[in-house]
Amino acid sequence: MTGQRERARAFHALHTSDRILILPNAWDAASARIFELAGAPAVATTSSGLAATLGYPDGERIPCELVVGAVRRITATVDIPVSVDFERGYAAEPRQVAANVQAVIDAGGVGINIEDGRDDPAVLVAKIAAIRALPGARDGGLFVNARTDVFLRGRGPQAELVAETIRRLHAYEAAGADGLFVPGIADPDAIAQVVAAVRLPLNVMAFEGVPPATELERLGVRRVSVGAGPMRATLTLARRIATELLQQGTYEGFVRDTLSHSEVNGMFGRT
Repeated sequence: MTGQRERARAFHALHTSDRILILPNAWDAASARIFELAGAPAVATTSSGLAATLGYPDGERIPCELVVGAVRRITATVDIPVSVDFERGYAAEPRQVAANVQAVIDAGGVGINIEDGRDDPAVLVAKIAAIRALPGARDGGLFVNARTDVFLRGRGPQAELVAETIRRLHAYEAAGADGLFVPGIADPDAIAQVVAAVRLPLNVMAFEGVPPATELERLGVRRVSVGAGPMRATLTLARRIATELLQQGTYEGFVRDTLSHSEVNGMFGRT
């Protein structure tokens, strides 16, 4: 799978297969390659993980050109499709969002997540329309995963959150999204209600309390991603290593069950 169009078509097809797409989120080229070697059919980025790797907090505080540069390195390192967590598009005006998305396409990305952040749904609708007008985003060239943050940021009775989520997802479906993303949702009944109410593949984010992938698949979820969880777990390991090294002067944390130098070098032979 070498051409970008072929990767884009393959990424679309992963959302319509008989099995749920388990989509790991990478934060740099090395983590993306690890996921590829482990058998991932595709990889996504994590906005907070990628930003942290480059020394920035999450929330579009990182310059867009650094995000695009990181995407370019990832797509040069792996041969599987790469989707990009693109927050709100790194701009407010739809035309500029579309220009930023074009840069992602030029860097080799075949999908994006773009979120509403609980803004009025019309804001994301306009951004999706501008993205869809890009030549590279037509005819399956880009998988647009529209994300609503109702469950992630909202408070209130679950029934109200479900109703507002569905209202927004219907708007994003009509605007031309290819998939729908509801991070923060965990209750099986709520997930099933959303699945039943929409046409497009539903993406759920894994975190504590979310059913395992096999149960999500049974509920009709088509894609599960992991956000910054693996990146935070990796940083936790680095902190544990640092604490042992600096407080005890011992090395067990980084000499036991560790990839060898030659194994790491071998991961990148294709580049």
